[in-house]
Amino acid sequence: MTALVIENAAIAAVDAAGTEHGRGHIVAENGVITAVGAGPAPHRDGAQYIDGTGCLATPGLVNTHHHLYQWATRGYATDHSLFEWLVDLYPVWARIGPAHVAASNTAGLAWLALSGCTTAADHHYVYPDGHAADLVDVQIAAAAKIGVRLQLARGSMDRGVSDGGLPPDHIVEDIDAALAATADAIDRHHDPAPGSMLRISVAPCSPFSVSTELLRESAALARDKRVRLHTHLCETLDEAEFCQSVHGCDPVEYMDKAGWIDADTWLAHAVHLDANAQRRLGAAGTGVAHCPSSNARLGTGLADVPAMLDAGIPVGLGVDGAASQEAGHLGEELRQALYTARQLKGPHAMDARTALRLGTIGGARVLGRDTEIGSLETGKQADIALWDLTGLGHAGIADPVAALVLGPPAPLRLLTVAGNPVVADGELRTADTATLARDLAAASANLREARDA
Repeated sequence: MTALVIENAAIAAVDAAGTEHGRGHIVAENGVITAVGAGPAPHRDGAQYIDGTGCLATPGLVNTHHHLYQWATRGYATDHSLFEWLVDLYPVWARIGPAHVAASNTAGLAWLALSGCTTAADHHYVYPDGHAADLVDVQIAAAAKIGVRLQLARGSMDRGVSDGGLPPDHIVEDIDAALAATADAIDRHHDPAPGSMLRISVAPCSPFSVSTELLRESAALARDKRVRLHTHLCETLDEAEFCQSVHGCDPVEYMDKAGWIDADTWLAHAVHLDANAQRRLGAAGTGVAHCPSSNARLGTGLADVPAMLDAGIPVGLGVDGAASQEAGHLGEELRQALYTARQLKGPHAMDARTALRLGTIGGARVLGRDTEIGSLETGKQADIALWDLTGLGHAGIADPVAALVLGPPAPLRLLTVAGNPVVADGELRTADTATLARDLAAASANLREARDA
């Protein structure tokens, strides 16, 4: 692989020291960063040189929570609460097949890449009869096509309407089938090696769509296979009331009893955590995927991320499923996270550099990959975002980190994953976006027609 040299760029390394350079260089060889520093780069014969004048280099962004299949159902139930939204959408999702998932995953990952994302965690939990193994393979193929790292959280649901859950009975799995399919996905696809492009996690959907037995067995499976655990938790007050009425405790206590609250687990949303729950998660090292735009779209509340960070909870950012957050732009979540913190606790609650940390090394820590990705340091993977700040939208903002976080979405001069260009000069280089848009529109129309028939 040809060496890559980026020079003349402002650099925010997002390392432990908070290293920044007003004008510096990054060198990557064989997919790994070999030098980061101020001033011009040391000469490399045969290297590809990128002039980063007017740009800010950061680590590639890490998306810690998504539902990519939902890209085919954006624009539904736009004024609903979470439970109302789910009731409306489950019957539509029950019709998805490999073609819908291929179109939505490829389009969604392409859009994430164009928003600066180099690693994406996707939580897929809807497996209509006969499609379980197929859909996992389709997801993996989509990530390989676009060229981003995938943390595939193989979801499951076993609590349908007849058992007091929200999903229709015909889209839930029995426990044995869900666990067997999850184990198969891990055995066939999980790559624990440093620099891996694909990892699998065990991810039953939520306390109100999953039995206690499936939660416990999922935790046992994840620990046996040495992979991470993921689920939704504390997203709404309705969920807290459900856990109290059904299980006699709050959601964090319930998950703790099921064996989940540990350093190998990350939770999506965590909007409604009291101080005791924050201390419990922080002490255990359990991570949180903060999804501020989705929380706002569904009106679920303001997650207290400053308090989570004070409690020692690892926190990263997520765009969440595109049916509850149609924009799906990870770069915008930097600003939204900062705004949410300030709406909750005032102007000093979060600064631009903390927001950038959430979207980079914070997310890497949540996924257990902070020794490999999430900062620009020698020996780490060459997952680099080079943001172009020369345009009208950012002109005159002297601090490049403030320009990136507080300004409009910045175009990418370059986005690399393991040194490979995925986006260059604002354009996706691994697939044709017009074709992806046509395929996605066709998949969306097919689902809408089936719903209206």
